[in-house]
Amino acid sequence: MPTSHNRKGISKAVLIGVIVVVVVVVAVGAYFAVTYHPKPTAPSPPPTTTNVTKPTVTVVSNQTITLAPPNPNELIDLTDVASPDCLDPATGFWTMDEPIFNVVYQELVTWNGSDYFHAVPMLATNWTVSPDYKHYIFTLRQGVYFTDGEPFNATVVWFSFYRTIIMGQGPGVSNYGSLLFHMSVYSQTGYAIPWGACHALAYATGNNAYISNATLCAYALANVLSNFNVNNATIQKMMSYPNQAIVVLSPYEVEFNLIHPYMYFLLDIASWWGAVVPPAYVDAHGGVQPNTPNSYLCQYGMPGTGPYEIQSVTGTPGEFTEIVLKINPNYWGNNYPSGSLPVLDQPAHIQIIDLKISESHTNRVELFAENQAQFSYVSSPFLSQVYSAWSPYNQYLPPTAIVHENPELTPECIMMFSMNTQRWPTNITDFRLAIEYAINYTALLYTYYSPLLNTTLATYYLGPFTPINPSLYNPDNLPFYSYNPNLAIEYLNESGWEGDFYTVLPNGTVIGNPNGQKLPSIPIYVIPPVTPQLEEQLEIVSQDLNQIGIPTAVSYVTTSEYDSWTSPSVQW
Repeated sequence: MPTSHNRKGISKAVLIGVIVVVVVVVAVGAYFAVTYHPKPTAPSPPPTTTNVTKPTVTVVSNQTITLAPPNPNELIDLTDVASPDCLDPATGFWTMDEPIFNVVYQELVTWNGSDYFHAVPMLATNWTVSPDYKHYIFTLRQGVYFTDGEPFNATVVWFSFYRTIIMGQGPGVSNYGSLLFHMSVYSQTGYAIPWGACHALAYATGNNAYISNATLCAYALANVLSNFNVNNATIQKMMSYPNQAIVVLSPYEVEFNLIHPYMYFLLDIASWWGAVVPPAYVDAHGGVQPNTPNSYLCQYGMPGTGPYEIQSVTGTPGEFTEIVLKINPNYWGNNYPSGSLPVLDQPAHIQIIDLKISESHTNRVELFAENQAQFSYVSSPFLSQVYSAWSPYNQYLPPTAIVHENPELTPECIMMFSMNTQRWPTNITDFRLAIEYAINYTALLYTYYSPLLNTTLATYYLGPFTPINPSLYNPDNLPFYSYNPNLAIEYLNESGWEGDFYTVLPNGTVIGNPNGQKLPSIPIYVIPPVTPQLEEQLEIVSQDLNQIGIPTAVSYVTTSEYDSWTSPSVQW
């Protein structure tokens, strides 16, 4: 639902009226065998009739129905209904990227699976944090290699983070601004440069021009990263310079120095924008350019240190149709006793994972029902269709085995509208409020109703943080927006006078400034594919807005187009 930034002092959360969707994953095959073991039921005896002699039956063996995939070493996953936008963790910034990034690339620390406020070791074995939360020193794991054979060490960490920042893409800019680079410098010069890096260049080369010329510094740093030779004395001198964002202290020790204290920094770098990547491979495949993604690495990815590696891709970024992952036989975690590592560090067990992306609804139902895929996804109204398609196994598979709904589990997906607060007319607070009160949230919630479970698989979401951290979620106990068309019309009328426009209600009433311009159609941009459920939601929103005199038009954009919307002046 809508999100906006209020500018009249009205205390509302950033995410307003958002529906949280529990992503329903339907598992079969080996997973079913592990999670559900029905008690065998003896067949009912045939009815007894006269003049019928019952034969003597010798039971040779009990029949066993095995619900298993055709190839137990291969997992077929149909759950992605949209494509990853890039296979480079320094650029990819889309929900669909995360599952791939999580198993191919790794970070210094990772999430504690049972306590999201704390991190556990991954590529760092331990760390120390200064009392003011500005300095973090990591001791790195030894004996780790990328799948192309490159060794992991402290210089790789320096390279990876500086690369992510100087590339100026969403992951680096959104997560390290005011921590590892100055946002003021970025806004003035257009370059995200790790703080102190220009002084480090000047110190290592003797050229003080890097300190005063951001463009010169940015391209010089990119050149260092594109020709990264750890045996080069100048590069070594630069990485050891103490007054910069990241300092290489020794081959397996690295220090992060933050601009501002931040006690949650470990949780920040636990996500994929903290992933380390192999310098030699990057340099051999396009290198590093300021404010520029690497198109080759977006297309094909690169070697990682994780339990899986990318075997093949079909399609292009934003329009991938299949991505195949294969197990990393040389994964460092294989050398540890079973169960001794944190859950996200543990080795893989399935040889091949085949991600079939954006399959049609029909294929997602049929391939699952025919036992050709272990994971599939359908919108909640179609759960009964999946269940019916699996008719040969109905006596063995009750609905609760298909979908396990645990009220204590946190939601996995957030659906929302975003509004540009810098472009007319959504830069008018009252206009945004009109939209927020015009939408029937109950009707939207009902699109997540499951006839199979007789419940709605979604709930309202307010924020500003996710419910996964209850202490940070809606700390002010703000109420949700309500469906109130009359109040929406009042706000729209006020915004019409403020924005010098008018519109006409379905009954012919003119609201706003009748001497202003007529309100044009407001575009709603959507990233395909559009499921029947999403079509229904868009129809509800469009009808609700038309009811108060806001005409709309749905337009489709690719993830690559969406990723280019980095300033308020763009089309959205």
